[in-house]
Amino acid sequence: MSEIMHPTVETKKIIKATIVALIIALIILVIAVLPAEYGIDPTGAGKLFGFSKLYQPSLQEEMNFQGTKVEQEEHPLLTIENLGSHPDVKKPKESDNPPPVKQYEEREDTIKVSVAAGKGIEYKINMLKHGKLKYEWATDSGTLYFDFHGEVKEAKPPDNVYFESYTIAYSSNMTGTFLSPYEGKHGWYFRNKSKTDIRVNLRLRGQYLTIE
Repeated sequence: MSEIMHPTVETKKIIKATIVALIIALIILVIAVLPAEYGIDPTGAGKLFGFSKLYQPSLQEEMNFQGTKVEQEEHPLLTIENLGSHPDVKKPKESDNPPPVKQYEEREDTIKVSVAAGKGIEYKINMLKHGKLKYEWATDSGTLYFDFHGEVKEAKPPDNVYFESYTIAYSSNMTGTFLSPYEGKHGWYFRNKSKTDIRVNLRLRGQYLTIE
């Protein structure tokens, strides 16, 4: 019975094949993967072969590239308990009054509100029940805490005035529509928790009267 001889691969050939595979992998990494996935093109081959066009930088990377310092702001968690007046403050009976036959004339205004560092400020308008409003606002820099809320117009307002919060959040920009649930003052309380003044550019369009 003859012995079967299995073919063997020489160690030198295995090493040579491994080195060739590593070189090919390195070339692919430099020419294709780095330009397409990370925007890194040390040789310029990624741009030449079109791989650099596949790279899409994130917003944070774009801001860093433009020299803008990106910081992750931390804010307290806002809950339902933060909304509006204390539960002990009763809603005024005037909130149940019917809407008027005629609303205020439609108008449009652009207002600039300056919020000093570490301070808060309110900006409000008068609206009738079921009056309509479109609004937008944006800061010139930074984030503000805001409470978009309204107060019922009362014949004899108490010391502890009732108010409803429609939206509270931390933001540098907001836009929306609003239907007044009752006659009264409606608007924003802005609070600046930073160390620099922030200006709010507010634009309004709808059925309201400004408060002088």
